[in-house]
Amino acid sequence: MTADNTTCVTSSLCVYRVPDVFDQDAEGRVVVLDAEPPAELQHEVLRARRGCPTRSIQVELNGVVVEDPVPEAPAS
Repeated sequence: MTADNTTCVTSSLCVYRVPDVFDQDAEGRVVVLDAEPPAELQHEVLRARRGCPTRSIQVELNGVVVEDPVPEAPAS
């Protein structure tokens, strides 16, 4: 997983959704703390990717870059 901090507009949604994976630098732009987060955070990372207004977060699953929105998991 990578994030392009040159396109980030500091919405902070990714940080709020997955603070163990994302943070912000001094200017408020995205920083990836864990480029290979554990499987139990995968759904939240994908939600953060979908919620990014500038699509600055890139996620790979099984070597394939996630391009299309991933449907929400049903509430349990």
